[in-house]
Amino acid sequence: MLMGIDYFIIIAYMIGMMGLGYYFKKFITSSDDYFIAGKSLPFWAIAMSLIVSDIGAVDFVGTAGQAYRYGIVVANFDWLGSVPGMIIAAFIFIPFYWRSGIYTIPEYLGRRYNQWAQLIASITWILFYTFGLGVTFWASGVMLNTLMGWPVWLSIVITGIVVGFYTVSGGLSAVVMTDVVQMIIMFIGGGAMVFLGMNHVGGWEGLVDKVGAMGDQFSNHFELVLPSDTDTPYPWTGILFGLTFVMANAYWIGNQSIVQRCLAAKSEWHAKASLLLGAVLKMFIPVLIIFPGLIAVVTNPGLENGDQAVPMLIRNFIPPGLLGLLFAAFFAALMSTIDSTLNSTATLWTNDIYRKYIKKDVSDKHYLKTGKVTTIVILVLAMMTSPITDTFPGIYVAIQTLLSFFQGPIFAVILLGMLWKRTTQWGGLFGLTGGIILSLLLYLFKESIFTIKDPFLYVSWWSFVGALIITYFI
Repeated sequence: MLMGIDYFIIIAYMIGMMGLGYYFKKFITSSDDYFIAGKSLPFWAIAMSLIVSDIGAVDFVGTAGQAYRYGIVVANFDWLGSVPGMIIAAFIFIPFYWRSGIYTIPEYLGRRYNQWAQLIASITWILFYTFGLGVTFWASGVMLNTLMGWPVWLSIVITGIVVGFYTVSGGLSAVVMTDVVQMIIMFIGGGAMVFLGMNHVGGWEGLVDKVGAMGDQFSNHFELVLPSDTDTPYPWTGILFGLTFVMANAYWIGNQSIVQRCLAAKSEWHAKASLLLGAVLKMFIPVLIIFPGLIAVVTNPGLENGDQAVPMLIRNFIPPGLLGLLFAAFFAALMSTIDSTLNSTATLWTNDIYRKYIKKDVSDKHYLKTGKVTTIVILVLAMMTSPITDTFPGIYVAIQTLLSFFQGPIFAVILLGMLWKRTTQWGGLFGLTGGIILSLLLYLFKESIFTIKDPFLYVSWWSFVGALIITYFI
């Protein structure tokens, strides 16, 4: 139960983040400042922002929930997925993006292919970010409802007000610099939770022994590689082809919120270095987000919803004072994901759609105002769509399923566009649209096509392959 000192820490943290974000308002004088921080950010700030934006509330709650259900195999999303993808992006793709002077990934597709490819990619990302934000808000509701008994909607509204305030005020500069503070808080708070939890279960050996003694259901909880016929969403075939080859690379090479931070680097060197430092920091993430789920198997067995694992762990074992710090760490993860997504969505709408199709030749101040208004509108829409998350078997599966609908096709046309000169504008356009349609069909008919319940890794792989084939033949 939260005590006075916990409330003090939480309130002080929220006020501090709002104040820090508002401080950067004085540096926002143009749309360049708002969307890409005037290309002025150092590599260390970008690296910390990348990590804390990627590892948000969805991961603290949802990934730990998946670890509670399926075990340490979920760590592959960082170790086998993210780290190689970040290194590839740093040396091949990000330097190209930075030199081109683009604002968005769809803008690159528009230059390489045509305006229709840009429009489809922009609309797709905007829709994903809106629903993805809803998933993140739902994670906030789950956490606050479990810990404090607040209604889910109240939790969502409070979070939206705090994050929306500093994101609208300070643009990408505020987002990145608040993320720096939030990553430090997240690592301290998450590390403290893991330390206390591991101490409670008797260390690593005690954890392995106690989980193993709980029955056959948990026999594979410490296996990084699961057989292809496993009754989980993470068979080795899906991890290798869907995650390592497609989803991870697509995320670090073609995800707008990731690339946009690198585009704001003060030089090409800083853009590269940000991803390399981020890869080093990423190696520690599974310890913070996977271990709590494994610990909760011992401390809170029999949970119907694995997404309750971390909230229950915090409520039952964390003392006053530290509870407030952990709460702040959770909000740091939550807010960093929301602020980055809001800023990226506003950039997509303003530069790829509004500036191109609605008002082409108006003042830069007008585009700056449009970006801020868009941020508010997307924030409200995301809060309204958050209940959709409850239809998926866990928060983490919800966000990965949404990503699987389009990441494979977009990655395919980016890859061919950069590496194969014979790729035509119509090949890229039909490869993109055909791949997205294929992914939707695979999901709609998943029960008759796949043997596992949540085949998002396979959907990503086959939509990627389909987009490559369509683009090649056209």
